[in-house]
Amino acid sequence: MANEETTTAPEDLAERGLRYTKEQWDEVIAQTEEYVRANPTKSLLYGVAAGFLLDRLPVFRIFGLLVRLILKALKPAILVYGATRLYQLVKEEE
Repeated sequence: MANEETTTAPEDLAERGLRYTKEQWDEVIAQTEEYVRANPTKSLLYGVAAGFLLDRLPVFRIFGLLVRLILKALKPAILVYGATRLYQLVKEEE
């Protein structure tokens, strides 16, 4: 009985966290819609300014650098994983 409670507690926590996050997100969306309806011109100017800033930031260069870094780190990780699995298979045969 205690085992079942232990296994369901993290699931309940995850579900509550997901529900809380969804509620908060819905609230942010509702507030944003309300603000845009109340101030359409200001919202449009904010959107244009944000788009201009994102266009000027090196977002794609940073993203490309991150992808290259992950790919370079992935090769040694795969090698270590393969060596570990090989070691485990050799140990099981003995």
